[in-house]
Amino acid sequence: MRKSARWGIGIGGILFTTVFFLVPFAFIFTMSAKTGPEAARLQFSWPTEFVLWENIVAVFQARNYMLIVAFINSFTLTVFSVALMVVFGAMVAYVLDRRKSKLNGLINAAILAGLIVPPAVVPTIWVMQSLGIFKTLFGLILIEVAFGLSFTILVMRAFIATIPREIDEAAIVDGAGPLRLFFRVILPLLKPTIVTIVVVQSIFVFNDFQNPLYFLPGDANATVQLTLFNFQSQFVTSYNLLFTNILVITIPMLVMYLIFQRQIVSGMTAGAVKG
Repeated sequence: MRKSARWGIGIGGILFTTVFFLVPFAFIFTMSAKTGPEAARLQFSWPTEFVLWENIVAVFQARNYMLIVAFINSFTLTVFSVALMVVFGAMVAYVLDRRKSKLNGLINAAILAGLIVPPAVVPTIWVMQSLGIFKTLFGLILIEVAFGLSFTILVMRAFIATIPREIDEAAIVDGAGPLRLFFRVILPLLKPTIVTIVVVQSIFVFNDFQNPLYFLPGDANATVQLTLFNFQSQFVTSYNLLFTNILVITIPMLVMYLIFQRQIVSGMTAGAVKG
């Protein structure tokens, strides 16, 4: 009876999760394939006239191919932000785990604060303006790194704690300096966690709407999420093109997640399993 109950709960959970994720996606897909007047009704139904390809072409051509520029900006932002998160996060996590000091408690508190305390937008903009990096892709990259570093450090530190210190000692005996020890010995061992960080943070940065809206305004600097404004105005909204835009910008990260979902789970649990 207990086994049957567990099976029932498991199957029910799978069905609920499937419906929870597939129904919204199905609604987006059907709305993307409709004409403008039919999509304006906002009804969950199969389109009477299937015009998905025409809508995709219209989305890419809107505002002088702004979506293509936005994809370039978003991919550039994602690649550089995640690369810096991985390198800096691994460095900080390694030092915190291997070198105990009186400052560790304060640093750990700052890391946790980075996960809990909401960002202060206005002071951050003032600092960026003072440094001359406001409305620049470089400035937004630094913002994304700052906001994502706490999670990266916590995940990597949990995994680094499972790496025996004897590996460090053996590398030092062989003549490895601090940088060579980290980049040639420790960093390759972090591959499961690095894959997890890359996928999770890439999805977060690529789909980020708030930070580009505040810290990178302007059509020339638009990221993919900000292109949703292309089909909305004060009085009129082209729902068929709006949902087509959502579909187009969702597919890259969805495919990435489906490909690396097993690596995400194994990387998140690697420290606990080895511990």
